[in-house]
Amino acid sequence: MLNKQEIRVNIPLETGGVLENAHVVFHVSPERHGRVIWICHALTANSNPEDWWPEMVGPGRTIDPEKDFVVCVNMLGSAYGSESPAQINPATGKPWMLDFPRITIRDSVSAFIAVRKHLGIEKIDLLIGASNGGFNAIEWAATEPERIRKALFLCTAPRISPFLGATVEAQRMAIEADPTFREAKDLSGGAAGLKCARAQALISYRSFRGYAKTQSEEDPDTLFAGRVASYERYQGEKLLRRGFDAYCYYTQCYALDSHNVGRGRGGVQKALSRIQAPCTVVAVDTDQIFPPEESKVWSTWIPNTEFIEISSDFGHDGFLLEIAKLSAIIMK
Repeated sequence: MLNKQEIRVNIPLETGGVLENAHVVFHVSPERHGRVIWICHALTANSNPEDWWPEMVGPGRTIDPEKDFVVCVNMLGSAYGSESPAQINPATGKPWMLDFPRITIRDSVSAFIAVRKHLGIEKIDLLIGASNGGFNAIEWAATEPERIRKALFLCTAPRISPFLGATVEAQRMAIEADPTFREAKDLSGGAAGLKCARAQALISYRSFRGYAKTQSEEDPDTLFAGRVASYERYQGEKLLRRGFDAYCYYTQCYALDSHNVGRGRGGVQKALSRIQAPCTVVAVDTDQIFPPEESKVWSTWIPNTEFIEISSDFGHDGFLLEIAKLSAIIMK
């Protein structure tokens, strides 16, 4: 079982200033042994992959914390412990909420590097990142190429696309449409907007085939198609019950907007050429956020990289659900 730990660190921000004495929460194997496997989590996940990737990570699984030294850090802005709008602003003694500074993917990578140094890790044997966790992994591989021995990038990209940017803005608009969000009386503000944003996001995470397979009406004569409507509402409620708040989600959406591994490095292609580690880029054939045809192009810009396309009915969420296929890739 992975252990939860925390450090405090000063993090210089790309937007200017310093996030002082910032909480950085992470989970790590109880003992140092085997390979160092570092997992970068996706948007609303936490630093414990045994929670959100239980078929992949755990005793006897493909990634076994009892055999390998597994690390996962909660990214900045998340609702699950690292410095975020839900944490206390030392200047006011209240949660940061709308006063929290804009953070970027690079800022979270700075927090990861602080944890790496804290743990005394010189080399990462396998760096894994999926979705915006892949944003972090790609950024890190370009920032510290000498530290990464091997990398696996799942359903991701080296720069946010206009399509993903549009879906993210629509989600922010849903949150802003809830008047309690701007009132910012407490962390329950914007809850209705967050539920709507989550429902919107889920549509982009899945696919036509996936919805048809799991949410079709059982009664062929039903008057109104209520099953999928119930499912969408449930997903919004579920995120709230998991402890996510609108302020953290809003902040994370802006962090997504910041992703561009080529910024200040001469462009994306030149930045990716900095990566020294052998890499595997995995795409899902039904992923509408990170379509395989795009991944296949940018993967050629990384030296010593293999591109693999897998088939799934579940779109972008295939990286969470196609365990057997991904296990075979990780174990290669």
